[in-house]
Amino acid sequence: MTAVAEIVGCYLPYLWLKQGKSIWLLVPAAFSLALFAWLLSLHPTAAGRVYAAYGGVYVMVAIFWLWGVDGVRPTTWDIVGSLVAVTGMAIIMVGARPG
Repeated sequence: MTAVAEIVGCYLPYLWLKQGKSIWLLVPAAFSLALFAWLLSLHPTAAGRVYAAYGGVYVMVAIFWLWGVDGVRPTTWDIVGSLVAVTGMAIIMVGARPG
């Protein structure tokens, strides 16, 4: 959900800047980015660790966005790269257990 909020918040200004869509898209973009920031704040662990782990999830969601919204089928390298990113996220979160 957090990654989708960030991607939508960045994609809508892209539509305005690059595809000549309405400037009014900046309004839902701002709300989406505010939602993104709020969702990130809900995680109980250190902010730096949350951001690092979130990066892996973001990469995977961005690849799904590429396919579902942009209509570009991911390559094998897109899929492998996103799996590596998610694996890195898992290592960060599992290894972060207090001990």
